[in-house]
Order: sequence, then structure tokens, then C-alpha cells
Amino acid sequence: MTILWLNLMIVFVCSFFARYFATNIEQLPEKIKPNKILTFFALSSLVATSGLRSNIGDTFNYKNMYMDNDFTLDYILSEKDYGFHFLQMILKYLSDDPQIMLFTTALLTNSLIVIVIYHYSRMIELSLYVYITGGLFLVSMNGIRQMLAAAIAFTAIHYLVKGDFTRYFLIVLLASLFHQSALILLPVYFIARAKPWSKTTVVIIVFSGLAVIGFDRFTDFLFVALENTQYQSYENFDEGGSNVLRTVVASVPLFIAYVGREKLQVIFPKSNYIVNMSLFGIVFMLISTQSWIFARVSIYFELYQIILLSYVVKLFTKKDEKLIYYGILICYFIYYYYENVINLNIMYRSDFLKW
Repeated sequence: MTILWLNLMIVFVCSFFARYFATNIEQLPEKIKPNKILTFFALSSLVATSGLRSNIGDTFNYKNMYMDNDFTLDYILSEKDYGFHFLQMILKYLSDDPQIMLFTTALLTNSLIVIVIYHYSRMIELSLYVYITGGLFLVSMNGIRQMLAAAIAFTAIHYLVKGDFTRYFLIVLLASLFHQSALILLPVYFIARAKPWSKTTVVIIVFSGLAVIGFDRFTDFLFVALENTQYQSYENFDEGGSNVLRTVVASVPLFIAYVGREKLQVIFPKSNYIVNMSLFGIVFMLISTQSWIFARVSIYFELYQIILLSYVVKLFTKKDEKLIYYGILICYFIYYYYENVINLNIMYRSDFLKW
């Protein structure tokens, strides 16, 4: 964990000073441009930590898949998620060492996420801090394909905000080539464009509650819809539900956003779409307490939650802002320690980064 702790410190310090030395400081995020060089240093730490690892989650399986397969065109077309296998085919022309695949996916995933956060976050250091301590950074080293797909789809935020469905569709379609589950973002677009905290919001919340209460019937219906897809095999997936604490932690920023919804609309007029996408994340996380597999879907929406969280501080009075800011840092630090040290006992290893 030493390297992971060091990475957290470097990313937070660099991104904090990136905002401190921002070129223009105003209320609207479009006017806040963190220092690019310091932001690049924060990104470099994320990429190096992730890309130079030798373990974590499914890393071992991905390395074996890279070494054991010849990524011919016939092989790619016979598999699902063509984009990811095509990427591996290109990389294998360069090297048979799977480290090149780990580093490339780390570079692409983290770069896309940091670029979006750079443009939309109110406090870049808070978003990147929660990206790590909230668990998404660790997920990027475990579910490599899906996190890369999520990062690609995350860049469609610009067209979600503008209401340009055609370009949004094309980006999501590209993301689905790396993991087909990204296609869920297509129907979500139309609901995300609706006014937040409206009747639509109530329907979504009620639906999630009913899905949890009647989980067995909900999954029966879902897997009928997924019949003959690569996800049909998840029907027999039974590893229990995800941590309820994770859902509670993710719900707090959304609750505060609801309480301060009028002020949020003033300081961040584009927050409607971020709020709605964050709400979807909570819905899937709530359902995932019954079956862990649904937590994978929430990944696409958790990225929006870390943008929303960066505005939570500004919803309080000026005298309370520091208290809330430090409160977020402390609470997420405790959660990070609990999840990675106590609960998961993460052991980071690398052939390049030694401490």
C-alpha cells in the first residue's frame, strides 16, 4: 500500500496547487483553469502507479490473456469487445510484454478522466482525491476493459450538456467496443436531459426501491432481456451484494445537492445533467447491495459523482466551507483505509516502483 499512499499524496498536492495557481478564478467551472503543468504531474502519478503495477484484481488474468493469445483478425471477430482486442493486437506488434498493455490502458483511462475533470470540476484536487479514495482508481486496475470504456464514455459529457445526441451516440458506441455494457448510456441520455428533482426523479427512486425489494423478479425480467448476449452468463452469478457503506458514502453528495439545489443551479448551471447521472449511479449501487454484479454498471455514473462532489463545498456558507472541505478529506480517507487495508487488504506490487 505504500506506493498507493504516496500516489494519493502526490496527486492531491499537485492538483491542489494546480487550482491554487489557476489562470482565472471565478464561480463558473468554465472560468476555472487549473495549472496545466501541475495537473500533468498529478496525471503522471496516476498513470505510473497504475501502468507499472504487476498485480491488483484481475491484472494477472489480463496479463495471461495478452501473453497466451494471438490477436489475429479472426480471433478478434470471434470474441466480444472488439475494440479492446484490436488494441491488444496493435500493442502485441510492438511488444509481447504485457506491461505495455497495462501501461497503455492506464494512460488512456486516466488521461481521459483527468481531462474531463479538468474542464468540469469546481475543485480538481477534491475530485481526484475522491477518484482515488472512493475506489474508482483501484477499479481501473481491476476491471481494465470496463473502466476504459467508462473513461471513453465520460468524454461524451460535453455532448450530453449541449444536447447533441448524435455525437454522444458515436462516443458511447465507441466505448461499447471496449465493453458492451456502455450501451446502457444511450437510453439514459434522454432521462439525464430531464429536469432534476422532478417527477422523473421520483419514478427512478421508487423503481430502485422496488428493484431491491423484489430483486428476484427484477433479475428474472432483466436476464430475459439479456438473453443471447455475453451477459446472460451473469444469471447464475452469486457472490453476494456489494458493501452497503459504499452506497451510503456515494449518496451523501447527492443528498446535499438536493438540499442546496437552488444555489447549485446558480453556481453551476450545467449541474442538471451531472445530478441526474449521479442519481443513476446511486440507483445501480443500491441494487448492487443485492448482487455485486450491478456495481459494475454504476461505474459509468460514479465518474459524474466525483464532479458533483467538487461543488458540494460551495453549497455551504463561506464560514462553513473549510469545515466541509476538511470533513470530506477525512471521511474519504477513513473510508479508503477501511476498504483497502481492513476490508480488501490490498497489496500493491510493481517490478519498477519499489519502496
